[in-house]
Amino acid sequence: MIYYLASPEFLWLLILVPLLPIGFAIGRRLRRNRIRRFGDEALVKELMPSVSPVKDWARIVLFTIGFLFFVIGLCRPQIGAKLSEHKTRGAEVMIALDVSNSMLAEDYSPNRLERAKLAISRITDKLNQDRIGLIIFAGSSFVQLPITADYISAKMFLSTISTGSVPVQGTAIGDAIQTAIRSFSLESEKSRAIIVISDGENHEDDAVAAAANAKESGITVYTIGVGSPEGQPIPMDGGLLKDSEGQIVVTKLNESALQEIAEAGGGAYVRAGNDEFGLNPIIDNIRAMEAEEFNSIVFEEYNEQFMYFFAVAFVLFAVEMLLGRRRSKKKLFV
Repeated sequence: MIYYLASPEFLWLLILVPLLPIGFAIGRRLRRNRIRRFGDEALVKELMPSVSPVKDWARIVLFTIGFLFFVIGLCRPQIGAKLSEHKTRGAEVMIALDVSNSMLAEDYSPNRLERAKLAISRITDKLNQDRIGLIIFAGSSFVQLPITADYISAKMFLSTISTGSVPVQGTAIGDAIQTAIRSFSLESEKSRAIIVISDGENHEDDAVAAAANAKESGITVYTIGVGSPEGQPIPMDGGLLKDSEGQIVVTKLNESALQEIAEAGGGAYVRAGNDEFGLNPIIDNIRAMEAEEFNSIVFEEYNEQFMYFFAVAFVLFAVEMLLGRRRSKKKLFV
């Protein structure tokens, strides 16, 4: 069973949960200090015999717990109820994403890698019946997400990617393409494409030969260049990445290498921009391919759970208001 938050942007409100009782405790302390300046604290308490400190704390605890449930409800928790098999018609797209340290350069906002992840996430919102898979690579490559039509899972896997996802540094584009070739489903024969997203710098293997191999297998290879020709330094551990001689490393976009790979793969090269990243025109080209029929296993639906959290919050808020601040006049024992 999959749990998913449809509106995670409200999670920041959880910061207020511990602050509520802390603020209440500070307020009580300040109030006691003012009472001491006014007069004898014990005498003041005798003048207000009906005020219950225990109830005050009970009310803030109830309110805090209620607020916690209210925030979780705002985040719209959902549960993937069941798996379902669907027949779809479309293409299969394997995206190979460079996660080497050079993708931390900030010639895009906030950096190359995060900008690429955002573009991929937006593309999944526009896909209809196409299937998508995700490969990450640096000095080596592996499948982060097998080919699927479950776009929600694709976004979840995408959010976990970082430069630490592949421990071996480098830019093995050829290895990533070979991994992508092996990752297509057995059902797919015609409408297959590989999209390589990279700065193309310091590629260590024969990526052109790998792209040509993909073309011979009926797979089109597209490349998207991320970065700038003039280059940018690489933020690392609070500073800038330096080489063995102590010089600041500047990472530059290698457009010529990416163009050669795309040409060998029968596709096209697109240089990513800050506004139009380059995935949209490539996806349009892929959609023009002959659609194939696939059997896909996806979550049928996500059941909304927010109403249960709101109900608990409402009950706690109601109890908190009804509790009051005065001591109970009834005694359990005489």
